[in-house]
Amino acid sequence: MSALPRSYNPFAEDEDEDVAPAGPGGASGADRQRFLQQEVLRRSAATADSTTRSLSLLYESERIGVAASEELIRQGEALKRTEQMVDKMDQDLKTSQKHINSIKSVWGGLVNYFKAKPPENKPEQNGAPEYYANSRLKEAMTSSKEQESKYQESHPNLRKLDNSDNDFNKADLVSSVQRDAYPKNQQLRAYHQKIDNNLDEMSSGLSRLKSLALGLQTEIEEQDDMLDRLTKKVETLDVNIKNTDRKVRQL
Repeated sequence: MSALPRSYNPFAEDEDEDVAPAGPGGASGADRQRFLQQEVLRRSAATADSTTRSLSLLYESERIGVAASEELIRQGEALKRTEQMVDKMDQDLKTSQKHINSIKSVWGGLVNYFKAKPPENKPEQNGAPEYYANSRLKEAMTSSKEQESKYQESHPNLRKLDNSDNDFNKADLVSSVQRDAYPKNQQLRAYHQKIDNNLDEMSSGLSRLKSLALGLQTEIEEQDDMLDRLTKKVETLDVNIKNTDRKVRQL
């Protein structure tokens, strides 16, 4: 039997670690105490490392989300340019049809000859609004881009050589109220503080990822509407081109 009482806390004070209990079972009790302390520290270190890795993956997911958002915005701009080109083609086709009608009719040709040339107008947009990425996505991207430095600090291949997770030196930065909530053992306290900080950062990161996801969803829905509108315009333009080609062959 060990001489240690059941309520003994090996982490109550750092200096208690060097005190060996008396009695015939003292040596085994001290060994068990050191083993328990090392086991607690090992598990705390493993938990801290796990939350650090999770936080690193979270930052990487954010970076990928921002890259996907930027690519989606470029796609929206390309769709808008394509729609403008289709509108321009439709406008030119209408002008060509007027010329064809003038050629088929002598009277129409004379009227067009003496008629003042209409001013050139920009192609009709046919209800197509100007393209702007939705504000929700832009705000989410701005917030996530601010975390790029944290992603570089957490990534093992991008981490600076002089950057180290010296959480033991940060142990004195917490308030006295927070310090009382942590164990008195310095190493264990540092691990607990690191875990809590990582969990807070993970909570904020998940909130930013949610904003990115909602912004992406809104942007995709708007571009789906744009694709539907563009598809209808292309189908109408294809029919008009075939009709114009048939009229030209009939001349």
